[in-house]
Formats: sequence, structure tokens, C-alpha cells
Amino acid sequence: MIFSRFSSAGRFFLRAKIFFCLSWCFCQGGLDPKQFAETITAKELKESLYVYASDYFQGRETGEIGQKRAIDFLQNFYSSIGIPPAEGTENYLQKMTLSTKGEKVESENVVAIIRGSKYPNEYIVISSHLDHIGIDKNGEINNGADDDGSGTVAMLELAEAFKIASDNGIPPKRSIIFLHVTGEEKGLLGSRYYTNNPIYPLSETMVNLNIDMIGRKDLIQENDNYIYLIGSNILSNDLHEISEEMNDKYVKINLDYRYNDPNTLVFENGRNIPNRYYFRSDHYNFAQKNIPVIFYFSGTHEDYHRPGDTPDKILYSIFEKRTKLVFYTAWELANRKNKIKLNK
Repeated sequence: MIFSRFSSAGRFFLRAKIFFCLSWCFCQGGLDPKQFAETITAKELKESLYVYASDYFQGRETGEIGQKRAIDFLQNFYSSIGIPPAEGTENYLQKMTLSTKGEKVESENVVAIIRGSKYPNEYIVISSHLDHIGIDKNGEINNGADDDGSGTVAMLELAEAFKIASDNGIPPKRSIIFLHVTGEEKGLLGSRYYTNNPIYPLSETMVNLNIDMIGRKDLIQENDNYIYLIGSNILSNDLHEISEEMNDKYVKINLDYRYNDPNTLVFENGRNIPNRYYFRSDHYNFAQKNIPVIFYFSGTHEDYHRPGDTPDKILYSIFEKRTKLVFYTAWELANRKNKIKLNK
């Protein structure tokens, strides 16, 4: 059995966290997102990632036993803190049959929702991919701590922060969908399935914030106080401006946009190639449906798609900071009066 703060013991700590946050808010004489963002901690990110990227999950390859264990882990998390499954799912699961390398594979997205208080039929989708590449031909497990264990456990912290706000009487005005997609490593298959078979109308889906590899530093940056943002202004300048505003106000991290140009070269597998990152993670299937997106990414590294992508190499302090940027952006999008506008 893997101990988790999402067990009955974990629920006790969540209640204590809620009490602390409520007491702190009362003493400050007001409520603002910073008080809930502070519940996102490097300690909890680390604790969760050491579980999710452990050998128990066998590299989380789509359709394999390790991926099924990852799905169980995510279901148990959302159930334990009281965030309900999306309507139309089977206990959080959006089931599908995927075709990969000529074979049919049964797999699932995991989908939870916090309903909006004022605009419940308008949606913010926060996504990451729950799968990785499994066990290699030498029998070594690719644990995928950064890819995309980092995005997955960041989403758990985000969900918990919004749940704490809701339990303090401040639910988001718009609904927030927490979408853990399968089959990303097989060709963005889980997100393609969702956007072709949406649980909630895409016409009322305002934005997708996609988190894929935000836990390390690449070989380009001089320090780790950065994040690559991809796609933020491609479909909506409003989204780009909100992201910049939230960063300037709360986080103050270097926002690097170099990979908005898909032809910017990146060194991978021993050679320089056009990055094409805008097309390479799950946000792209939302963008294809004309839904504004931000892809949060800290770049590739020497352990990309290798057994060395392990939790001990994650930079947890900056990981926390990057996760908070997503939180503040999602908070503003969920609670602002007007929906963001598409570029003309």
C-alpha cells in the first residue's frame, strides 16, 4: 500500500489546511487568491511525485497495468478531497478504445470538475497527461517524473487549492475541469478523444491551460527562474495579457516565448531540430477547435524519455512557483466578469 495524503489521514491534513487558510484569511480582513495559492507547496509536490513516479506505476504506459494504477491513484485523490467526477463519466473515467501501432488499446481519461457559482456552463480546462512510455527493451522503468509526472501532481495541487477556496465559500465563478488525458505519448490520443467527444460543450470552453514538463531546467537557461509559455497569444491576446498580468502581480518569473515560433531550433536526440512544441502536447487538440491555450513547459533535458527522469532531479522550489503561475491565471480566468475574446 502506498501512503498518500489523499487517504483518510490525508483528509485530516486537508481539513487542517482549510482551517489554517480560513483563519489566516479572517485575520487579514479579506480574501484574495494569494491565500489559496500558498497552499501549493514544494513539500506536497515532492511527496506526491515520489509516489506517482515510483516503480509501482511501471512507467505508466497507455493500456498497461502501471497506467491503470495511475488512474486508480487519481480517482482516489479526487474522491478523497470531495471533488466530484465529470458528468457522464464512470467514476471519473472517460473510457475509449485507442488505435496505436495497429493494435487496439482500452484506456481512459480521468475527468473531475468544480462547478462554477455564477457561470456554471462556462468552462476552464486544466490538463496534463497521465501516461508515459513504460518499460524499455532492457527492462528499465521510465518513471517520467518530469514527463508528465510534474504536470500531473501540479494539477492535484491546483485542484486542492480551488477546493479549499470553495470550502471557504469562494468557489470559482466559472466551472473548472481537471482533465488528465491518456495516450499523449502515443500521439495526443486522449486529448484528441476528449475534443472529438467533449463531455462539456467546446463552444462554452473558454480556455485550455496545459501543463507538460515543468519540473526541471533545460540546457539553455542560465538559471531556473523561467517558464516557456507556448500559444498564449496565438488565438487570444486577452489570454496573453492576463497571463502577463498575473505573473507581474504575483509570481515574477521570466516568461520565455521563444518556442511560439515552431521553427526555433532545439537540441534533441543528438541534433538540432525545429521544436514544433505548439503541435506536440495536448493543448494542440484544443487549439485545433479554436479554443485559446497556454502550454506551460520548462524544456527538455538529458533525461527526456530516459530512465533517468526521476523525482530526485526535480527542482521543487521553482516547480512550486510555476504551479502557482498556473493557479493565478486559472483563478483570474474563472472569476473575471467577461470571457476572453478570440483574435480577429
